[in-house]
Amino acid sequence: MTRSRNHAKYYARNPTELGLSVSAMVWRGHEILLMRRSDNGHWGLPGGFVEVGESVSDAARREVFEETGWSVELGSLIGVYSDPETSVVDYSPSQSEAVDGDAIEGAQAVKTEGARPERAEDSSPDGEPGRVAGKAGRGRVQVVNLCFRAEAVVQGMATTPEETLEMGFFPADLLPSPFVPIHRVRVEDGLAGRAEAFLR
Repeated sequence: MTRSRNHAKYYARNPTELGLSVSAMVWRGHEILLMRRSDNGHWGLPGGFVEVGESVSDAARREVFEETGWSVELGSLIGVYSDPETSVVDYSPSQSEAVDGDAIEGAQAVKTEGARPERAEDSSPDGEPGRVAGKAGRGRVQVVNLCFRAEAVVQGMATTPEETLEMGFFPADLLPSPFVPIHRVRVEDGLAGRAEAFLR
C-alpha cells in the first residue's frame, strides 16, 4: 500500500470512483489479529486494495503479510461491503484533518502482546490508497470490500512496516479503541458465524 499523509473522510457522499478492496479477520486460537493504522491511529483489520491482474484471495494474503508479517490460510467469505451510505471515502487533498474520529479509519504500526512495530493499513478505508483507487487527491471512492476469515500460520517480517503503528491479537469481545467504524461491522459479521456471506 502506498501511504498518504492526508486523512480519509469516511461516510462521504457522491462517489466519483469505484475501488475493489479486501480485508481479513485473522484468527489465532480465540483472538483476532488487529493493526493500528499509521495514518489516523485507528485500529482495524489488515487489508487493502486489489491490484490489477491479482485475484482477491491473493490480494488478501498479500495485504495481511505486507502489513503484519503473518502468512495466513484463507477461509470463507464473511461478507461483501459496498453500501454507498457507509462505503464512500473522500481522499481529496482538502481532507487533511480528521473531521470526526468516529468517521475515520486509518493507520498502521505494531506493538502489543505478541506484536512488534510493523506496518499500517494505509490511508484508505482498507489500507491501500493509491494502487487502484483510494489515493488521496483522487476524489470520493466507493470502496467495495470483500472480507475473509483466515487462520494465522507463521509470522515473518512485514514488508510495509511504516503503515502500522502497532499490531497484536485481541479477544474479539475486547476490541481496542479507537476502532475503524466500518471494520467493526465486519468483525461483528465474522463473529456471527453464518455460513452464507453477508451482503451489506
